[in-house]
Amino acid sequence: MEPNYRRCVSCRKIAPKTDFWRVVRTFPDQAVQVDGGMGRSAYLCPNATCLRDAERKDRLGRSLKVPISKTIYQTLWSRLTEVSTLSN
Repeated sequence: MEPNYRRCVSCRKIAPKTDFWRVVRTFPDQAVQVDGGMGRSAYLCPNATCLRDAERKDRLGRSLKVPISKTIYQTLWSRLTEVSTLSN
């Protein structure tokens, strides 16, 4: 993998990290948040298919090694609807 390239935890696509959403398990408090902080990260494509599969198959939770709360998925779904309304 080239520098600054990441892989989607859902579809396994490789792309520049700016093309993905970043979900982080912060250190040392183990809290999960979107787009910020220092700690273990997982990357997800900003599309409905990847988000649906990641939620259904718990791909973010397995990658980050912590349970992912519904609020994180709600935040990502709201971002997805914002992006789709802006593009129309």
